[in-house]
Amino acid sequence: MNKPVFLLIILTLVSACTAPQSSPNGNAVQVNEPVLTLTPTDVDEWGQPLNAQTVNEPVITLTPTDVVQENGEWWKTAVFYQVFVRGFYDSNGDGIGDFRGLIQKLDYLNDGNPETATDLGVTALWLMPIHPSPSYHGYDVTDYYNVNPDYGTMDDFRELIEAAHQRGIKVIIDLVINHTSTQHTWFKQALESESPFYDYYIWQDENPGYSGPQGQVVWHRASNGKYYYALFWDQMPDLNLKNPAVKEEIYQIVRFWLEDVGVDGFRLDAAKHLIEEETQQENTALTHEWLANFYAYYKSLKPQAITVGEVWANSFEAVRYVRNSEMDMVFNFDLARSILSNINDRDAISLSNTLTFETRLFPTGSMGVFLTNHDQDRVMTVLMKDIDKARLAAAVYLTSPGVPFIYYGEEIGLTGQGDHRNIRTPMHWSSERMAGFTSTTPWIFPKMDYPEKNVQKQLEDPESLLRFYINLLRIRNQSDALQTGQFIPLSSSSPSILSYARVSQNDQILILLNLGDQPQNGVTLRSPEGLKPGRYRLQPLAGRLIDAIVSVEQNGSLDDFEFPETIAAGDVLIYQFIQIPES
Repeated sequence: MNKPVFLLIILTLVSACTAPQSSPNGNAVQVNEPVLTLTPTDVDEWGQPLNAQTVNEPVITLTPTDVVQENGEWWKTAVFYQVFVRGFYDSNGDGIGDFRGLIQKLDYLNDGNPETATDLGVTALWLMPIHPSPSYHGYDVTDYYNVNPDYGTMDDFRELIEAAHQRGIKVIIDLVINHTSTQHTWFKQALESESPFYDYYIWQDENPGYSGPQGQVVWHRASNGKYYYALFWDQMPDLNLKNPAVKEEIYQIVRFWLEDVGVDGFRLDAAKHLIEEETQQENTALTHEWLANFYAYYKSLKPQAITVGEVWANSFEAVRYVRNSEMDMVFNFDLARSILSNINDRDAISLSNTLTFETRLFPTGSMGVFLTNHDQDRVMTVLMKDIDKARLAAAVYLTSPGVPFIYYGEEIGLTGQGDHRNIRTPMHWSSERMAGFTSTTPWIFPKMDYPEKNVQKQLEDPESLLRFYINLLRIRNQSDALQTGQFIPLSSSSPSILSYARVSQNDQILILLNLGDQPQNGVTLRSPEGLKPGRYRLQPLAGRLIDAIVSVEQNGSLDDFEFPETIAAGDVLIYQFIQIPES
């Protein structure tokens, strides 16, 4: 089936559903809704077309919901900031970022005072691997109960947790349980077939001969003459999560970090690969079953703890993990790709369709939204260093539904592509030597543009990308609608204008973005439903004051509202609906 036609059919079905309303006390109200049966037949995990005749597609039965936030579900209103500790700030002059460096920079992320305007305003951190590891990246762990000595001590880390919590910042860490390092004591002992650790890993006497999902070699010969399974790299052997002893080890690791150390949750690396079923190496039934049990366990320890899963797959696959209570949240790779490609192509219609579809596919608060991460070319590189496009991309994912994740340096426009080291380079703090990251030679050099592109300089410039992020996050953090409100797409008379509303019980926000390269005049907006009835004036949160009255009918429809001013190319306009009292 042609992909656009397929999406149009699905969007039509989804749009026909009625989202549940919320009661005054904030509890979800039961609503009888039609059930959608969606069959993903046309995209692979990268969103590329597939030959439907060669794919055995599962059928997904989805019931659209709009689950309101319950007490304790803090992540649904959070803004996360992804940090590679090694690349953030060096406090001791050894050229490597560390925990104390991160502590010193917490006030930049959130100083705990909503009245100040020099902090970014994030409310949660995701720390990439912090455990001991022989590699710079840390994804091959040698000790799950300790921290990387390059970053400091466990006492330093506990101090970081306390300092972050004092500022209202939650902290989650990478949990890498699909595999360990070959230098982990478990694997070293597993080389002896009589060892109790032998079954901690996946062994075969002979090479089974099949490859991984991307055609990579996955069976590797060890010094004992046997073959072990390692999906990503021969130095990262996969754990045998079918083994009850391994499950108990992981449960104890999780208990340690949640209860003894005090982290607020985990990002689950390679979540779709946890358990293989012979040649099926991703999204297996056993992986789903394992994660459901894992979810019940960590919630029993700390109900407010969360997991967000790296399920690098199309949305049909990814949504299973949150709809079946296996994780609290998964990253939406399809949406991230769509935001950047459609902004580059200046295609507001396609982006509106994607936003509408993805929003109604995922339960509220279960979708991690982002632009790029540590495994992808940086967003400013993808957008060809176009600052207006960078602002538009930020505006889309910070005002649309989902829980946003900002990759460190994105807010100042860091670039990088290709080798992973090139997209994990040091943060640019100032125009001083080595970007103010370190007083010595860094583990890898910062980008050459740091004298012009750095935090200090952008804080002084009211028109900078950093100031744009700061202002946008302040708007989001003060708006119920932008945090958890329903997404109401608005049709526009201009194909360049992306327009939508966010509607909560007590708040209603209008967003207008001109993705085109030309100003737009006389733009007319419409919506068949979803808005709150009444007469409103529009209070600018981002943009200029306009003289206009918006009338929403009793059925929630907006009929041909003409925006009274020119919308310039690259404009980001955000308005709050202020109801006009009836005379």
